Amino acid sequence: MNEAETHYRKLERMYLAAPVNNQLYKGITIRISHEKAELSLKVEEKFFHAARAIHGSVYFKMLDDAAFFAVNSIVRDVFVYTVSVNVHLLRPISSGIIRSTGELKFKSKNLFIADSHLYDENNKLAGKATGNFMKSKIGLTEEIGYK
Repeated sequence: MNEAETHYRKLERMYLAAPVNNQLYKGITIRISHEKAELSLKVEEKFFHAARAIHGSVYFKMLDDAAFFAVNSIVRDVFVYTVSVNVHLLRPISSGIIRSTGELKFKSKNLFIADSHLYDENNKLAGKATGNFMKSKIGLTEEIGYK
């Protein structure tokens, strides 16, 4: 496995080991490649608002995480952080497996912009976002699950 592939797999393990993912979003999957990331999650009733569709917070999480890891795919020394995300909720989802994709669109010394899209089980666009990210001072180390 080359250095880039090793980095992607370490990021994936770090993501899946985070308490929010291995407890609240158990079963979430992630696949990272150069300037891209893809996540999937089975829709469960625990994600629903009163109208029996997934809450916007789940849309945000899936969209932010896909964009975030598209950016961190090219940043190998530190954890990036989300500065801002503009989210558009386009259609309700109440069943199936949702999938989000993220792709890096702009990079400079310390600012990165990535777009992400969220799809329902029929591959219909249900949400989209653009996020701004910057490098943090937190090193990618085993202590944060990067192993």
